[in-house]
Amino acid sequence: MIRYVSIFALILNVFVCRGQTTMVEPEVGIVEHLNDTIPLHLKFVNENSDTVTLGDIVDKPTIFSFVYFDCPGLCSPLLEGVGDVIKKTDLILGKDYQVVTISFNFRDTPEKAREKKQTFTERYAKDHKEGWHFLTSDSLTLFKVTNAFGYKVKAVGFDFVHPSAIIAVSPHGKITRYLYGISYLPLDFKMALIEAQNEEARPAGQKILLYCFAYDPAGKRYVFDVLKISGTLLVFVLLLFVIWLWRYSRRKKSINS
Repeated sequence: MIRYVSIFALILNVFVCRGQTTMVEPEVGIVEHLNDTIPLHLKFVNENSDTVTLGDIVDKPTIFSFVYFDCPGLCSPLLEGVGDVIKKTDLILGKDYQVVTISFNFRDTPEKAREKKQTFTERYAKDHKEGWHFLTSDSLTLFKVTNAFGYKVKAVGFDFVHPSAIIAVSPHGKITRYLYGISYLPLDFKMALIEAQNEEARPAGQKILLYCFAYDPAGKRYVFDVLKISGTLLVFVLLLFVIWLWRYSRRKKSINS
């Protein structure tokens, strides 16, 4: 009996340990905080050296990106990916949505932010510069904001190891979608923004898009929802068949009478 109890305790310990292991957050990466509200009170300095809060900025669907301005690796390709999809989408930057780029390096200055904004808006958003914000802040604020987004970075000397993604936020500051990588499909980008806009009334065309497409967590992209559309078509066909039967039976009764 004692032997069986010991074996059971060992098995239970293995499962408990495994469960604890899966709960450990990665040192570098992203832990999705979907439906959490970002800390809108946090203060930053923008590219014009003005002090602003996230609440001052976020008043429409917003795409957040995290970089540091002297990054030798992923940051510039990520910003190029954001700029490229801005040019390709039919939504208008500054009107339908906005982009906020935050440097997670407390050493970065508003002057560097202004240089980066000039570089990328001239290339990708020349006519809509005011819709793309570049922000800097102190180390405590940066820790709070990256932690709120579940964005995990690690300092290595004067550089950082960090993930690559953009994050969609609603007009009231709710995190609604993470898109991974350094390049983004216009459809994925648009769908993420439409989802972020859920707090507001949506045009019929946007409702149709949301109905026809679903986010695939495994593939990390939006896909055509075949099951939903097939089910809708099947219900529609069955409804037509029922209507036909009803009309046929009425016609048959009228002939017989």
